[in-house]
Amino acid sequence: MGEATGSRECAPDDKLRETHPLSQSEVDGFRFRRRSLSYGGKVAHPSCERSIWSDVVSTSVRASLIIRSSFERLAMPHPARFALRFPLACIAAGTLALSPLPARAAPVASIHELAQQEKAPLLDTLRDLVNIESGSKDAEGLAQLAALIADRLTKLGGKVAIIEPADIYRMDDTPPKPGSMVHAEFKGTGTKRIMLIAHMDTVYLKGMLKDQPFRIDGERAYGLAVVDDKQGIALILHAVAMLQKLNFRDYGTLTVLINGDEEISSPGSRSTISRMAGEHDAVFSYEGGGMDGNLRLATSGIGAAYLTVDGKASHAGAAPEKGVNALYELSHQMLQLSDLSRREQGLSLNWTVSQSGTNRNVIPAQATAQGDARALKVSDFAELEATLQKRIKTQRIPDAKVQLRFEMRRPPLEATPASRRLAAHGTAIYEELGLPLKVIDVASGGGTDAAFAALKTKAPVIEGFGLSGFGAHSNDAEYVKLETIVPRLYLSARMIMDVSQDKVK
Repeated sequence: MGEATGSRECAPDDKLRETHPLSQSEVDGFRFRRRSLSYGGKVAHPSCERSIWSDVVSTSVRASLIIRSSFERLAMPHPARFALRFPLACIAAGTLALSPLPARAAPVASIHELAQQEKAPLLDTLRDLVNIESGSKDAEGLAQLAALIADRLTKLGGKVAIIEPADIYRMDDTPPKPGSMVHAEFKGTGTKRIMLIAHMDTVYLKGMLKDQPFRIDGERAYGLAVVDDKQGIALILHAVAMLQKLNFRDYGTLTVLINGDEEISSPGSRSTISRMAGEHDAVFSYEGGGMDGNLRLATSGIGAAYLTVDGKASHAGAAPEKGVNALYELSHQMLQLSDLSRREQGLSLNWTVSQSGTNRNVIPAQATAQGDARALKVSDFAELEATLQKRIKTQRIPDAKVQLRFEMRRPPLEATPASRRLAAHGTAIYEELGLPLKVIDVASGGGTDAAFAALKTKAPVIEGFGLSGFGAHSNDAEYVKLETIVPRLYLSARMIMDVSQDKVK
């Protein structure tokens, strides 16, 4: 604002601005303009008020200086002219000091006010969600919570279905029947397809709610799984509610998918998440934003290697030569499989668990080991598995039987130009609230369902739309920060609206 105003003024105006104060009528005129440019009786943002004041001061000075300059020179003595000039000099100095401040876009008032109104109802929803225990293997609790979520989405006008997993990726810890998914679709008048995902299962065992009940203490809400991921469900429900209240339907399809097996690597929902995400133009995942509320564009992939060696038992003292020592062969395999990490490319394999034998005086007939793998690219997991399968063929004891099974428990989420562009738009939206929003595009921490969403699509996938908080998977300290509710609701609604209206450039 300051540079534009300066470019319009000539040198004589600059001199005369210092010698002419505003009259009361001009001040009244400024107040009128301020009211007329406000939204709902309030100036949209302090930067707008400063820019209006700057423009009015310079305009008023220029309008009055021509009349007053002649009058003062002819009719007023020098002391009287000084008395008028000094206040104007103060005003001009203040104006020049304020005008160079960069203007910041103000939040959209109707959306921001609605986000504020939704805070209390969201906390009520969060309490209801926390009060239903829903561990990954608690079928009864998961069914109860799925019914609650489905009912809320139906009341919001969605076409809702509870999907039972059919295509199950069996892993070492997969239960016979993984938790179901709640799927809802909201049809609009536009063309863009947007997907919102969260999960309703938790890491906690049934009965632990009594030790971590829902409670509010100051600016924190505590409770079992309140961070991971009951808050994500609550945010989605109330972001959709905001759109309904705003009568916004410019999207083509708004899809909500809440799964019940994320904490055990989504064996029953991963294929559904990948398939549905591939049909959408943007995917927002509502895991918590961490203590700082960051958006994440990249997460590490998680893999697991299971090595089994079958030998032959025999008496360790009387006839060891008649046995096939599985422990010896496993030890050989551990040594030759210990150098596969490539830290410079984010690939690691660490053998962490092993077991063999039953008695001290018996040659062990079986030995097993488990390894933890991490990668930043899906292709790195494929190459690692191929290398493992090739190396185990080199055995120390030919009569032993060596088998390796590799699981990609979660693929990595990789940042893309599209996700960076969309996240930058989110940063600009947060700036309207005067808040910073950091975007992390380098993988860190554990994997999430966002990676499954990105597996078969080129559309942007962003993780971390949830509330800020601390203590996920904790026994006594899990909480969310209440001051992040309104900003996150505002961000969600604005991002859905702007993607729908193709405003992201």
